Amino acid sequence: MICFTFDGTMDGVLTAVFDAFALHQESVILLTEGEQLPLFSDEPHVVVTDDEKADRVWKGLAKHLSVGGLRIITLSWLSEERTLHQPLFNYICKVFRTGRSIEHNAADEDVLFVRNTCRRVLHESQRMKQFIRFQKAKDGTYLGVVAPDHNVLPLAVDHFEDRFGDQPWLIYDARRHYGYYHTPGTSVIRITFEDETAVPFSLENGRLDVDMLSDDDQLLQDMWRTYFKAICIRERLNPRKQLNDMPRRYWKYMTEKQ
Repeated sequence: MICFTFDGTMDGVLTAVFDAFALHQESVILLTEGEQLPLFSDEPHVVVTDDEKADRVWKGLAKHLSVGGLRIITLSWLSEERTLHQPLFNYICKVFRTGRSIEHNAADEDVLFVRNTCRRVLHESQRMKQFIRFQKAKDGTYLGVVAPDHNVLPLAVDHFEDRFGDQPWLIYDARRHYGYYHTPGTSVIRITFEDETAVPFSLENGRLDVDMLSDDDQLLQDMWRTYFKAICIRERLNPRKQLNDMPRRYWKYMTEKQ
């Protein structure tokens, strides 16, 4: 068994698949650069990410998988889980070795792992649509700060563009340091900040600076918290159910929990 090391990108995985077949290697351990090699392993093969090789592998996958199957691979990658690398690599190799689609073979542990990872990503994207809380700045822009477990912001943006297309807003991922900005009549653009220490909001709790908050937004936040408390029936408190529906990791960016 030989070890491959790659740069941790999706194109790197696809290039590793290309190299595995070019070198006639059927059993490969895929590691990211810097990961510890297994004991008694030989010098690893360094995968140099090549866009042309990656494109050839992806086009080959498109011949054997449905559009849904390709989407599962793409969405699973948004999980950013290091444990996905090996099962995804194995899955893609198996597609080429069998010469047919195996995307519905839930008995295969690699296929099942990739599908379950995709399912977690989709679930997280739905939660983003539920749990993002906006604050209104004095210039009329609405700000929402999040820090999801998976990189799901690209999957949720269309929802907000459709529902709030007539309003300016910014949704920012504090964990991955990028966001999406929208103004009425224009398309959504991806943005980053050169100096996050200068942004007018806290990355820790997502709150706008007081001098940037619109005059009526603080009142609306207080009213929302009051409403949240008022609808609570103490005799029917079920903390376990609440944590299941609204995990604690989202609380710091939610108005009603601050």
